[in-house]
Amino acid sequence: MIALIKKFEKVLIFVLVVMMAIVLLLATIELGWIIVKDIVTPPLFLLEIDELIEIFGLFMLVLIGIELLETIIRTYLDRSTEHVTIVIAVALIAISRKVIVLGKQEFTGDILLGIAAVIIALAGGYYLIRRRSEKAGEHGE
Repeated sequence: MIALIKKFEKVLIFVLVVMMAIVLLLATIELGWIIVKDIVTPPLFLLEIDELIEIFGLFMLVLIGIELLETIIRTYLDRSTEHVTIVIAVALIAISRKVIVLGKQEFTGDILLGIAAVIIALAGGYYLIRRRSEKAGEHGE
């Protein structure tokens, strides 16, 4: 029974990977289309700030998708990878995207401090986990 469940899980993971790849392909095509459209509309080859923020936001969204795809593959197909490192890396990219697309909106100091605290905590956690992994590798553990 356990073997059947494991096979079913692998099929579901494969389906998720294929669907994520399709979504990433479509998002990349959409990003390319937006860039071309923004470049060829007057004034030619000049982008407004709003257009740049939209492009950067979509670019970061594609990167987040790539990280999620890698997370799915590593977490469920390659059992030797440390899952926490990948999840923290995805979270760092996601919060970075949020900071990039903040735009002209008004935020209170509390919200900005909260975002800064999340970034510092994630970066610190990522650093400590990577450092531990490197030390474990040095000692042959």
